[in-house]
Amino acid sequence: MTVAVDTRQPAGRTPARERHGESVGRVQRTAHFLARRSMRLHRKAWAAVFAALVLTALLLGSFALATLSAFVGHAHVERYAATTAVVAADQSTRYRAKPWGDPPTTVTQSLTERVRVPADVVDRLAKVPGVRAAIPDSSFPVALAGADGRGVPGPDSDSGTAPVYGHGWPTAALAPFTLRAGKAPSEARQVAIDGDLAARAGVGPGDRIRLQTLGAPAEYVVSGIVAPDGEADDTGLAHQGAVFFTEDQAVRLSGHPGTVDAIGVLAADGVSVHQLYPELRKALDGAEPARDAVADSRDPQDSSRLRVLTGNGRGQAEFLEAAPSRASLLNLLAMLCATVIMIAVLVVAGTVSQAVHQRARELALLRAVGATPWQLRVTVGREVTGVATTAAVLGAVGSLPVFLMLLWMLRDRGAVPVGLDLPVLPWMFATPVLTAVLTLVVARVSAALACGRIAKIRPAQALGEAASEPGQPGRGRTVTGLVVLFAGLSSAGTAALQSGELAAMAAGSAALALVIACALLGPWIARGAMRLLAPLARRLGGAGGYLAAASTTANSRRLGAAITPVVLVVAFVGVQLAAGATMDHEGSAQARQAMRADLVVTTEEAGLPAEAARDVAAVPGVEAATGALHSTVVLARREAGDPVLERLPVVGVTPGALPATLDPDVTSGSLRDLREGTVAVGAARADSLDAKVGSKVRLRYGDGVVASLRVVAIYERNLALGDFLFARDALAPHVSAPLDTRVLARVAPDADRDAVQRAVREALSGAALDVQVAANPSPEHLRSEDRGVSQVLTTVAVGVVGGFTVIAVLSTLVLILIGRRQELVLLRLVGAGRRQVRRMLRVEAAIVIVTGLVVGALAALIPLTAFSLSVTGSLPYLPPVQAGAIVLVVVVTVAAGILLPARPALRRRRPAALQRP
Repeated sequence: MTVAVDTRQPAGRTPARERHGESVGRVQRTAHFLARRSMRLHRKAWAAVFAALVLTALLLGSFALATLSAFVGHAHVERYAATTAVVAADQSTRYRAKPWGDPPTTVTQSLTERVRVPADVVDRLAKVPGVRAAIPDSSFPVALAGADGRGVPGPDSDSGTAPVYGHGWPTAALAPFTLRAGKAPSEARQVAIDGDLAARAGVGPGDRIRLQTLGAPAEYVVSGIVAPDGEADDTGLAHQGAVFFTEDQAVRLSGHPGTVDAIGVLAADGVSVHQLYPELRKALDGAEPARDAVADSRDPQDSSRLRVLTGNGRGQAEFLEAAPSRASLLNLLAMLCATVIMIAVLVVAGTVSQAVHQRARELALLRAVGATPWQLRVTVGREVTGVATTAAVLGAVGSLPVFLMLLWMLRDRGAVPVGLDLPVLPWMFATPVLTAVLTLVVARVSAALACGRIAKIRPAQALGEAASEPGQPGRGRTVTGLVVLFAGLSSAGTAALQSGELAAMAAGSAALALVIACALLGPWIARGAMRLLAPLARRLGGAGGYLAAASTTANSRRLGAAITPVVLVVAFVGVQLAAGATMDHEGSAQARQAMRADLVVTTEEAGLPAEAARDVAAVPGVEAATGALHSTVVLARREAGDPVLERLPVVGVTPGALPATLDPDVTSGSLRDLREGTVAVGAARADSLDAKVGSKVRLRYGDGVVASLRVVAIYERNLALGDFLFARDALAPHVSAPLDTRVLARVAPDADRDAVQRAVREALSGAALDVQVAANPSPEHLRSEDRGVSQVLTTVAVGVVGGFTVIAVLSTLVLILIGRRQELVLLRLVGAGRRQVRRMLRVEAAIVIVTGLVVGALAALIPLTAFSLSVTGSLPYLPPVQAGAIVLVVVVTVAAGILLPARPALRRRRPAALQRP
């Protein structure tokens, strides 16, 4: 028996899946209709959101591109362009330690002085199968005097005037350079010069030219003119000039017999870099591994293996400053990117939330007439998506020229060192697409959070909350704000107890946390401000002041939303400007106090040889003279348990000339004991290291040599003269080119200063090229290597991000006033005059300005005070002009954001008040 089962649905009924699909379709059609109507009705509100989103996408895209460019940046390959590989020493030092509760961590720091290679490695490389030639290269700075006797500057590059270096003639094959005129140098007093330098000096083959290397100037004969192979004209390299000596003369002039800077390897025909690299590595890592020239003096954690550089890595052997500068630039850009992201999230969230909040009554009414929570969310989501998509695309497109402008500023102001390439690659332009998506996501999440409350609660309750603000801010928001506030204060406390980089990072984190806390606790801040300012507004503002006090007291959430972007701009700009200004101000003050010299000897060339200071000291009427030899040292230490390698600028001086020329303000010990194996330490650094006179301090010189130095003196003026002070003769062996930046001299009290100045100039006429002798020398002020990059990025951050936050202030205030149009119209309708309403708005603007400035200043001052006390021992400093500019910008922006949008409502006559504003 067969039973037939009827699977057809009863008439008039549809499957549940189909009914669900029809329901979803109706919801989407309804949401689309509501979103389209809302976009038309609230054009001005969404225009403010559109502007904020465009700037957000623009900033995120441009700074992300800059960070990516620094990440893929590398040293330029010039003199080693024809090589297959370059063998050089490892230009980095390492420190491995175990943080608290974590596995051991290794940190790395770049070395700024040349770590040299033993010359006997050349023969080992020359025997490697597939090697056509292994050519040693030693570079040293060269200064030239033209036919008129004046100094000849190096070639022009993107970063300014490029340096000029001397080399042995065999290294010409590494670029390669080829002769364009004359012949190769074959005698000790012959040189070949690249065409650009020859044109600047006005010399040709057979002419005499005056050159200075690491010693006194000498005359040479120009034997030939060279240029890089493949170029049609006689132009030199982009980032350096070249002068070629005979090989023996170059070894003698370099000052490092038995060692070389690097070894260029030329492959035989048909041998690729992939074939040659393992052979070179095998030859260097044989039974007796080849190590750098100071391997026995380096820290055991450092690698003394020689490196085989290929591709873009070959430039690391040419431009030693490229790697540390790139690392500093990358760190600063990464921190700035993180700050921009946080600020953008705050601004976008605040602007979108305010735009949705202005529609609270409309959304509540939709709930009351039957709209579901899903329909409200989809409606607001569609509105935000429509605005944010267009804004994100425009911002992404605009980020490209902003990124290119940022690179130009870094190069134009010398923040990027000679030889560092920051490439602009086609695949990088996909980055703005990702930042545009991030902008869209932030906008959608902000909109969902803004309408979440109204979408969840019952329709009647939604109408009640839309009519007036809730009595108390949300508990979750308040608790979160208090937690973030505590975190910010804790970070400020950390900054007060630390020093250096950790103090700066803690201060920045504290400032950002305090701004976020202010945003979350905005209604409470507004209530507290009104308790203080409302009586004053009623007493001084008349009827308008009474209305302003009543309006702001009743709408603390709205007032908090207006205050938050003001706090943001004041705190961000204040921290960015005051942090560097405090360091520079205190350091400059110490530098002025330390300067005791009357005369200064400088040169436009690479530097002054050691003999210059001795010649100046021998001049009758000179009481004391010292050269200033600049270098760096690396200090290994722990911060909060984490290993840190800190590279610090130092100066080498003549101990006997202190304090007559420079006064470090010694508090214990004596600088007379400063010599090989000793060091003087700044008071702040001595405290952090728990060092006293007689203690040992372990340092790594700029060339990687580690030394345990005895402390012979403690001095106070470390912000001017650095944390460590060396004898020049002790520091010079660890400097690639031991040339003084200048010579400082003290004239005897009974001597004729003008006569002494002339005598010094005459004494140096044969010791250095293009010497200038002047009175009243500028202070000796050592600054960190990344200070130039930091200044440029601070200028960009203040200009771009500060401008962005100013526009955010304007957008937020405009949104608030757009939502208050009916309130203003109602005031006019019940009899308030235009003057009374204008005064009310002016008093409200004054309340927003005063509260925003005070709270923003406190949010900046707390971490800045902790930072400045720990690093400089002084209070924060901000130039009065910059402080006045911040106040002026806030006043103008708030006044424009509150007063200008209200003008249309105030121009209407009272009978017209019933019309839609």
